[in-house]
Amino acid sequence: MKLESSQLEKLEAIARDAGAGILSVYESEDFDVESKGDGSPLTKADRMAHDIIVDGLRELTPEIPIVSEESAKDEMESRLSWDTFWLVDPLDGTKEFIKRNGEFTVNIALIHDGSPVYGVVYAPVLDSCFFGGTDYGAWRVDGGDAARQEIAVANKSDGVMTVVASRSHRGEAVEAFIAKLTQRFGEPEVRSMGSSLKICLVATGEADVYPRLGPTCEWDTAAAHAVVLGAGGNVTNACGQPLAYNKQNILNPWFLAFGGGDCEWSEFVPPNSE
Repeated sequence: MKLESSQLEKLEAIARDAGAGILSVYESEDFDVESKGDGSPLTKADRMAHDIIVDGLRELTPEIPIVSEESAKDEMESRLSWDTFWLVDPLDGTKEFIKRNGEFTVNIALIHDGSPVYGVVYAPVLDSCFFGGTDYGAWRVDGGDAARQEIAVANKSDGVMTVVASRSHRGEAVEAFIAKLTQRFGEPEVRSMGSSLKICLVATGEADVYPRLGPTCEWDTAAAHAVVLGAGGNVTNACGQPLAYNKQNILNPWFLAFGGGDCEWSEFVPPNSE
């Protein structure tokens, strides 16, 4: 399926509305932080953004079901019978939100037959919006009234590499990945970033590869994955196979997001990957 241009504009507006709701909490003097069953943090901003996005998507495409990180358990189970659905992370990077470093995003993706076909990633503090998909291309807008800028991944096979790594979840496996990369190409530049902005750095060509060698969920990656595809890049598991969605287990395996060139990034992944 392909979204119409009017729907794409409305989708960006929904993401921005959710971002405005998040900022209303972020800019307040204080907010409560709860813990979900898996120990991850939850704030009023997560719930507010969820409600804004779900209401907006139901109005935009009432025929397409929705799965959000904050969805009820029965909705999570129902998704397995759906060919097409919206996959949403209302506030990706809640830990960054709590730290007030601005590196958090709103993620909205359209999934069809296990693949992300379109995605919107909006960073409220930066007022930067990234959007695209395989059949659409990819763009960014910095500031609500700014012109769209087409984006594309870097097409590099040698030289100094730029690796983007998680600010909160780096770990020994990523350090081993960087060490092996250094042996081949020399010491890379390493940039740290929170939330799905890491994948967006690959989509804009500001980074060559993002190795996520640790746990994530499908809603963490789907929107930015679509943007990278639209920008000419890819996201695969550690063995080089496309990252798939709507699996029985909503956890992602280890994955790599990368741009162009003929580098086989999977060879730098340390042993014992998933």
